[in-house]
Amino acid sequence: MGTSLFAGPAQELHAETVTEESIKEKESQIEDAKKQQESLKQNVSDIQAMQDSLEASKSSLETYVSDLDSQLNEIQAKIDDLKSQIEDKEAEIDKTQTELEEAEATQQAQYEAMKKRIRFIYEKGNTYYVELLLKASSFGDMLNKAYYVNELSEYDQRKLEEYKQQTQLVELTKQALEEEQQTLEDAKSAQEEEENNMQTLIADKTAEITSLEGQIADSEADLDDAESALNQQTSEISALEASVAADKQTLAAQQQQKQYSGGAFTWPCPSYTYISSDFGYRIHPISGVEKFHSGIDMAAPYGSAILAAADGTVVSAGYSSSMGNYVMINHGGGLYTIYMHASALYVSSGQSVSAGGQIAAVGSTGNSTGPHLHFSVRLNGSYVSPWNYL
Repeated sequence: MGTSLFAGPAQELHAETVTEESIKEKESQIEDAKKQQESLKQNVSDIQAMQDSLEASKSSLETYVSDLDSQLNEIQAKIDDLKSQIEDKEAEIDKTQTELEEAEATQQAQYEAMKKRIRFIYEKGNTYYVELLLKASSFGDMLNKAYYVNELSEYDQRKLEEYKQQTQLVELTKQALEEEQQTLEDAKSAQEEEENNMQTLIADKTAEITSLEGQIADSEADLDDAESALNQQTSEISALEASVAADKQTLAAQQQQKQYSGGAFTWPCPSYTYISSDFGYRIHPISGVEKFHSGIDMAAPYGSAILAAADGTVVSAGYSSSMGNYVMINHGGGLYTIYMHASALYVSSGQSVSAGGQIAAVGSTGNSTGPHLHFSVRLNGSYVSPWNYL
């Protein structure tokens, strides 16, 4: 005896032929693909925005480093100027040191000369001046010698004082120059420290730029991947749309072929002996459970003919564990007939058949308890009673 029909024919239909349902399924796939495409577009946009941000950061850092380089050049120029000033100041100090040594030497020489004269006068005592005066050839000569002695003494004192002042001036000048030199050295050290700080900062920012360049390279790779995925998705959508268009043309061509025009079907199993199971709910002959029976079972001799009930196109001819060998025919307008449990199949998918043409032979393949034809009718995706057409 026969068994109830399940979703197998519809699945086979989608796999092997073009129907409105298969077109809708592909259109649904296109919608899903377009949603994925929008997501990929957003992903591309997000990566591009991130890349633009990284490029902006890199540009900003490069500008900053350029400014630092400019400032570093200014600092280096100041350091060079300070070095030049220090060299000039060192030359002045060397010159002043020489002048100081000369002044000190002159002062020492004058001091030594004075000491000799003082020692001579001390050793001679006051008699030296008396003898000097007494040896005068005249009173005028005596006055001249007395004036000379006084002038000599005053000269010694004056020159000694001048040399002392000159020595003090040179020492003060040298001290001032050394202080100026120290000020310049301090300024130079400060500028060099600032230069080192600037170089460190430039090195840090250059490292940041290198890091950003790495991130930009990574984002470019991500962007390439995202754009590749987007292009692939777009290609898939185009292929699906082209497939749908082709399927619609195929469906239109199929619908122009032989179609059911109404009236009674040709009896599909002319050798049947009786109806072993009718359309509707019944106790399943194998499971013993009440189930919906999607067609009518026509008990018939093994190998007897199974005929096409109406003109149409074979959408599937194959085997399943439950239906056994089966044939499914599209009659147009959403109307299909299904023939199950055959022992042999004489048609193939895509073949046009005419009402009354033999398409298979009665058998007991699949879930079956004996040779018979299970005959089902589907209209717009639902099983209907075959008696409406027989």
